[in-house]
Amino acid sequence: MTMPLHFSLSGTTEVAELEANLPCTCKVHFPDPNKLHCFQLTVTPDEGYYQGGKFQFETEVPDVYNMVPPKVKCLTKIWHPNITETGEICLSLLREHSIDGTGWAPMRTLKDVVWGLNSLFTDLLNFDDPLNIEAAEHHLQNKEDFQNKVDNYIKRYAR
Repeated sequence: MTMPLHFSLSGTTEVAELEANLPCTCKVHFPDPNKLHCFQLTVTPDEGYYQGGKFQFETEVPDVYNMVPPKVKCLTKIWHPNITETGEICLSLLREHSIDGTGWAPMRTLKDVVWGLNSLFTDLLNFDDPLNIEAAEHHLQNKEDFQNKVDNYIKRYAR
């Protein structure tokens, strides 16, 4: 696959900006330095339910970036209301079309994506509009048991 034209022209600048502005809980890894449109993100939350876990995300920047958002998948099995156990993510800025106006827009950058993913473990953790309904209901019914299941998943999958 060739590097997207738009991304190849501004991609190095955007990658440099991304790396210079990472939250302290995030690390970016480019498995192939010749493919800047494919990278992995590790989020290691330092507070909240997911503290102590290491969560891997795979990001692929499409050919028509930045008219459409990058494709992101969580590679770490997780018990989370906004991430399914198979890795799909509910984050409005990753949506091409969003009714609330918080979806993807061409002026958004990869830095916004990383900060958004990082925030899924803190202030954007949303039990009211879940993708994983079972996890959200579990939290509603028994917060302590929810935390135990999160901790169990961290021990098994996120070290």
